[in-house]
Amino acid sequence: MIPRAVRKPLAILVAVLALVVVVPVLGAGGFLLWLRQQTPAYEGAATVPGIEGPVEILRDRNAVPHIFAATERDAYFALGYVHAQDRLWQMETMRRSGAGRLAELVGTRFGDWALRLDRSMRTLGVYRRAEEAYEELSPEARTAFDAYAAGVNAWMATRREALPIEFQLLRHTPEPWRPADSLVWGKLMALQLSGDSRDELFRASALKSLTPEQMRDLFPDSDPTAPVTLAAALDGMNLQGALAALPDLGFDTASNEWALTGARSATGKPIIANDPHLGLEAPILWYLARIVTPEHRIAGATIPGVPLHILGHNGRVAWGFTTTHSDTQDLFIEKLDPQDPGRYLTPDGSAAFETRQETIRIAGQPDETLTVRETRHGPVLTTPDAADAAPEGHVLALAFPGLGAADTTAEALYRLNHAADAAAVREALFLHVAPQQNVVYADTAGTLGFLSPALVPVRRGGDGRVPVPGWTGEHDWIGYIPFDALPQAVDPPSGQFVNANNAVVGPGYPYALATEWPDPARAERIVQLLGDGPHTVEEVAAQQMDELSLPARDLLPLMLEPLRSVPDLNGQARAALDRLAGWDGRMDRDRPEPLIFSWWERELVRRVFADELGPLFQSYWDLRPRALHRVLTQAPQWCDDRMTPAREDCTAMLASSLKSALAEIERRHGTDMNGWRWGAEHKAALNHRLLGRVPLLGSMFDLSIPTGGGAFTVNRGTTRVRDPQEPFSHVHGPGLRAVYDLADLGNSRFSIATGQSGNPLSPHWGDLVQGWRDGAGLRLAGDRGTLARDGATLLTLSPTLSLVHISGPPGLRRISDSGFCLDKKDGREADRGV
Repeated sequence: MIPRAVRKPLAILVAVLALVVVVPVLGAGGFLLWLRQQTPAYEGAATVPGIEGPVEILRDRNAVPHIFAATERDAYFALGYVHAQDRLWQMETMRRSGAGRLAELVGTRFGDWALRLDRSMRTLGVYRRAEEAYEELSPEARTAFDAYAAGVNAWMATRREALPIEFQLLRHTPEPWRPADSLVWGKLMALQLSGDSRDELFRASALKSLTPEQMRDLFPDSDPTAPVTLAAALDGMNLQGALAALPDLGFDTASNEWALTGARSATGKPIIANDPHLGLEAPILWYLARIVTPEHRIAGATIPGVPLHILGHNGRVAWGFTTTHSDTQDLFIEKLDPQDPGRYLTPDGSAAFETRQETIRIAGQPDETLTVRETRHGPVLTTPDAADAAPEGHVLALAFPGLGAADTTAEALYRLNHAADAAAVREALFLHVAPQQNVVYADTAGTLGFLSPALVPVRRGGDGRVPVPGWTGEHDWIGYIPFDALPQAVDPPSGQFVNANNAVVGPGYPYALATEWPDPARAERIVQLLGDGPHTVEEVAAQQMDELSLPARDLLPLMLEPLRSVPDLNGQARAALDRLAGWDGRMDRDRPEPLIFSWWERELVRRVFADELGPLFQSYWDLRPRALHRVLTQAPQWCDDRMTPAREDCTAMLASSLKSALAEIERRHGTDMNGWRWGAEHKAALNHRLLGRVPLLGSMFDLSIPTGGGAFTVNRGTTRVRDPQEPFSHVHGPGLRAVYDLADLGNSRFSIATGQSGNPLSPHWGDLVQGWRDGAGLRLAGDRGTLARDGATLLTLSPTLSLVHISGPPGLRRISDSGFCLDKKDGREADRGV
């Protein structure tokens, strides 16, 4: 995943390089030939250093690798090898983002975006924490990370094809892979999925001009009984400066999961559905893979750069994740010691900062040295962007368990990958630190469980919703919610668990998890779909594609009714209202009604809230059905535009926003309403963030496709409505879908949004796009013979050293002291010792 802050400027850089260097020199034809030569070899034999015995990698017709190895170590080695073959640029961008080393690659010729991100990552110490996490691994888990890194490096050292095009354009040769490079991804995701610090700054900014009652109008799902406090020290804060100092990794997070006990399924065993929602791009974040060894089998979704399966099943248990949206970050305003500005105040007196120097290399410029400080709460936002974020004489520090020294989250995932049953899943998750996730899990014996593991702070005082003083101690963390008290259950009487980022606990829960929760509409719809009857695996997979928007169905009558008596609406507006009156709320890509409604809602949010929020509105601007519902039913005062002398009511706002929306749709799609389509605007943004902007050739890197769904449907299609050019581009959603059949885990289904390859001219660059859009699923199963008969290719990895008296996997025979080949006879395997 390329962080949002990196994408556009780096794309401009690549486009310029391509225009100036690649296109004139190579020409379009030579450019295409060059790309084709980079397609990695999926067949044949390779002799590689660092492997202990022969490994067979069978790629099925969708290029999903099925890795057959005699040991786990060699299997993890092979996974690193295939990740590097298919997604090395994605891996390189990920590790450099976490290490704060992007400016070293691209410099500042095209803006300071890379340098700013580097400063944030160095300030937070993300890569240092990843290195410390490696030291927390057990010997078994450390072996997996070491072997994976060796596999990545083996491909880079022995590859026959050129490096991926992105490396060529930037004239960059990657360094050897380190285990910490793999662990840094977990740190990036922990920051992205725990972004409450940004919410704290928005709330603090809004409370300067809005009352607590107005805040509850803006966020109707917040706890109406929770206090809203504003620390006195906030008065001197530059909140926008503080916001700029935090890394923008894209806090668009949501997911779905539901799980049925055997009593609620047609199979008699549990079924789990899970689709995590993150930013869409090409290639997609996810990479499907399967590992088979004598002691360990696992299949599902991996992340290039990481040796473990993030989501999947191991033949005995299956699991899925959603983000809890709990409050696990706090911003503390630290007061400098008036007698010594090199120290800060604590309840026990003056204390010294922990200080270190970070050297940031910048391509084409001198190095920059950054002095980083940490307090007892966490790293101080000391980048130039945050120079005046805190009031004079103060600094701002971020507290977050994911930046702690003893982070065992990777160990938890390793143990989850190896869990033998539901009880072992719970034991593994005891070690999970950050981000907090809602985990559904089940085993083949039929046990179904739910658990929200993480270190969640318990505060001495305050609700965690705004930055607070750090020198008094009154808001300090005094511990974490005990593991046994975290939200959890096993074998629910209802026969189901459902979570779509909705609240996981009710008002009686004794600890504070969050004061606000995402809109519960997706969870409500899933509960409707499940009803009372038993369900098949096929039915559950179909439920993942549901496109009915409950908020649209609930809000639309409130928008339509006041306009029935408005006399001055033109014919186009009347026709639009008639269409919407007969619409059932389904976000069908081939219908005009979702387009009309969504644009109308976008305009209505702007007209209702922009005048009160002023500069803050851009951060708030989104589809806000619950806030609009509250305005139209309980808080009509928001409809008065404070920027005009006249007093407007909600009917006037509805009429003017409808006219404005229809005018914009006509401008973009013509006057014939019958020809309007939601999918004309709502396209999954599956384009290469860098290469997609190459002049003349950009379209060949674009896999975007019209999709249905919306921000509040189970088949989620989130948009960024504040974007003036593409407000309804489908930029965020279920890049992965999975359904697990605990009666037959080989019958589980998986789907990713693009293809396995990161090479735009590979046949597997975008071969899964349409199937993903339309709800098709892949099965990751089969022995060697079955896979071969179904057209799988075979790549055999063999060690460089001479092997004597070592048995290799079935199907191999010696061809030299250092090489092996598959013994194929009518698809049958030859079990011969080597």
